[in-house]
Amino acid sequence: MNFKQLLFITFAAASVSASAQTKKSIAATNTLPRPKLVVGIVVDQMRWDYLYRYYDRYQTGGFRRMLNEGFTCENTNVDYIPTVTAAGHTCVYTGSVPAIHGIAGNDFIDQATGKWMYCAGDTTVNTVGSASKAGQMSPRNMMVSTVTDELRLATNFRSKVIGIAIKDRGGILPAGHSANAAYWFDDSTGGWISSTYYMTDLPQWVKDFNAKNLAEKYLKQDWNTLYPLNTYLQSAPDNSPKYEGKFKGADAPVFPVKTSQLYNGNKGLVRSTPYGNTLTLDMAKAALTNEQMGKGTVTDFLAVSLSSTDYVGHQFGPNSVEVEDTYLRLDNDLAAFFNFLDTQVGKGNYTVFLTADHAVAHNPNFLIDHKIPAGVFNEGATEKALNSYLQEKYKAEGIVLSLGNYQVNLNYKVIGQNKLNEEAIKLDCIAFLEKQPDIAFAVDMLKAKTATVPEELRERIVNGYSREHSGVIQIILKPGYFSGGQTGTTHGTWNPYDAHIPLVFMGWGVKHGALTRETHMTDIAPTISSLLHIQQPNGSIGKPIGEVLK
Repeated sequence: MNFKQLLFITFAAASVSASAQTKKSIAATNTLPRPKLVVGIVVDQMRWDYLYRYYDRYQTGGFRRMLNEGFTCENTNVDYIPTVTAAGHTCVYTGSVPAIHGIAGNDFIDQATGKWMYCAGDTTVNTVGSASKAGQMSPRNMMVSTVTDELRLATNFRSKVIGIAIKDRGGILPAGHSANAAYWFDDSTGGWISSTYYMTDLPQWVKDFNAKNLAEKYLKQDWNTLYPLNTYLQSAPDNSPKYEGKFKGADAPVFPVKTSQLYNGNKGLVRSTPYGNTLTLDMAKAALTNEQMGKGTVTDFLAVSLSSTDYVGHQFGPNSVEVEDTYLRLDNDLAAFFNFLDTQVGKGNYTVFLTADHAVAHNPNFLIDHKIPAGVFNEGATEKALNSYLQEKYKAEGIVLSLGNYQVNLNYKVIGQNKLNEEAIKLDCIAFLEKQPDIAFAVDMLKAKTATVPEELRERIVNGYSREHSGVIQIILKPGYFSGGQTGTTHGTWNPYDAHIPLVFMGWGVKHGALTRETHMTDIAPTISSLLHIQQPNGSIGKPIGEVLK
C-alpha cells in the first residue's frame, strides 16, 4: 500500500466518522424540545386580586411559588359577555369566543327551536360508572377545536389528554373533542364518572379510587378554619348572615361547619367545601400516576378545573371567612400538587398555567352598607313586566322566552303565529328595558358595533353573540348590580370584578417575570400552542404572549 492509498483510506475513514457525528448532531437538533407534561389549572370564580389579598398567608410552595418562579400576566381580561363557567373554560382552551365556538352560556336557548340546551348535554351517550344520568355529557356542542385537540393532532394522537373537574363542563370542554378521557363527580355515588363518548367502562384505577370513598371521608372531618378565626382578614361573624347563605340544616353561616352532620348521605355537599378541591387534586394525582402521564416520548396534557371555589363563592361571597379559608386551603393543596409533579415528572420537565373562567362580584348588600352603589336585578319580575307590556301592545302572550344570560330571547313561535314584526318588538324591548333603574344599556346584538355604548362594551357584546345560541338583545346592568339573590354573589357581567382574571405560567419554557400590558383570555391557548410548537386551535382569535416564553 503506497502513501496515496493510505492517505485516501485515512481520509475516507475520517469522513465516515465525521458524517456519523454530523447525523447524530442533526438528529439531536431535530428533536424538538417540548415539556413532558402540560397541566392547565382553572380555578373556578377566582378573582385576580385573590393572588394578593391573601398573599401574606400563602405558603412558599403554592400561589407564591407560581408568582416567584413563574410569569404572571397582571392585566388579563375576559373578551366577551356573559362571563360564566362554560364559556370561560371553552375560551381558555380554544382561544375563541362564543360568537365562534358556540358555547354561549352554561345553559342557552337554541334559537332555531326555542328549547333550552345545556352546554355539555348529550342524550346520545350514557353514563359510565353510575346508574344516574349525570354522565349524559360530551363536548359535541363546542364547535371548534381546543389546544388539547391540536396537541393530539400534532402527535398523531400519541399524546394523552385527560380532563378532571367536579363540574362536568369543567372537565369535558377543556379536554376537547379527541381526549382520551374526561372525568367528573357524581353526587349520587360520591365517585368519579365519565360517558360512553370516551369509554365503555371505567379504568380499574378509577374504580379503585372511587372505592376509597374520599368524599364521605372528607365530609366526616367537618370544616373548621385552618387558622384561628380571629386572624382572618374577612372575619366578621356578627354580620355574615346578612351577606352569606347558610348550609341547608345549619342555623347560620358560621364556623365550624358540621359537615359530618349536614351531609346526611348527600356526598354532593363536598362541592361546597374546600375538600372538593382536595378531592379533585387527589384524582389528578391518581390519573398522572396510573396513566403514566409525562413519562412518554411526547407531551401529555392534564386539564384540571377546581370547582369548589365557585360553589363556596356563590354561597358566601368574596368578603367571607369561608372564601378566605378556601383559598388558604387551596394554596396548601397546590403546594402538595406541585411537589408531586416535581417527584412524578421532574422539576423543569412540566409546564403549568393557572387562570380562572371568570371572577365574581361583591355582595350588593355588603357594598350598600359601605356606601357603594349596588343592587340586585330582579330578572323574573322584569321579564314578567316586559311580557305584559308587549302583550298589551301586540295582543300576544309570551313574546319573550327568557332574560337568561342577561339577554332577551324572543319566542319566534309566537311571533310567527301572530305575524308580528321582530324589528318593532326589539325596539320596544330596548325602550322598555332602558327605562328600568338597574339597567345601563340594552343593545340590539346585530347593531352592537354602532350602538351608543363604550367601545369596550361593543366588542364584548359582538364576541359573546352566537347566532345559534344567544338572544337578540344584550342587557348591560349598572356597575355593582347583578341578577341573583340577596345573600352570596354571582357573576356574568363585563365589569372588572367579573372579567379580570389571574394568569400565571410556571415551569418548562417559561420566563420569570410580570407583565402589566393588557392581555386576554383568548391569548392563553395561542401561548401554550406556541410553547408546544403546534398549530393554534381552529377558532382561535388570540395572540401568543411572547413575553412569557423563553
